[in-house]
Amino acid sequence: MLHKLLFAPTDRNDQFLPLLARFVFAATLLGYFWASAKTKLGDGIGGFFSPSVGAYAQIFPKQLEAAGYDASQLSVFHWLVVMAGTYAEFILPPLLVIGLLARPAALGMIGFVTVQSLTDLYGHGGIAHAETLGAWFDRAPDSAILDQRAFWMLTFAIIAVKGAGALSVDQFIAKRSPMAAPNAPAQAAGT
Repeated sequence: MLHKLLFAPTDRNDQFLPLLARFVFAATLLGYFWASAKTKLGDGIGGFFSPSVGAYAQIFPKQLEAAGYDASQLSVFHWLVVMAGTYAEFILPPLLVIGLLARPAALGMIGFVTVQSLTDLYGHGGIAHAETLGAWFDRAPDSAILDQRAFWMLTFAIIAVKGAGALSVDQFIAKRSPMAAPNAPAQAAGT
């Protein structure tokens, strides 16, 4: 009886958990990703199309060092990856927060954080530092990669699987879609 009273509404309506995941993301990670994205922009008006040297240092640290910290020595591939990462940091987090294209945005963030984590571990040498890499099933819950980013991924996975949930643009659009209307009776053949 108590279980039905407390949990039946959430069992029937699966809108709260994704809304909570979007809220937690906005409260804890939105500022982080926005600040990180801003560090990747170059100077002046063309900065949105010309990444900073810091952007290359964040994403391709070893390659930039090998090029003598001269980003012009890197290839078009490097530029494309840096620009894709920069745009992803600017575009995907707000999409998650407002719940627009939330499932693809969450999948994009899963990919982004995977690449970010691998870069932190191998490009920046975090793999050699136990406190950065961390370990699961230990008593320290604060390592940057295995602990913190596991929680990030769980947040993204909830949205990727469940959708944006309540109070989202996706839900608003779905309710107004003709596909959301109950099926009209089939018309007789030939009319």
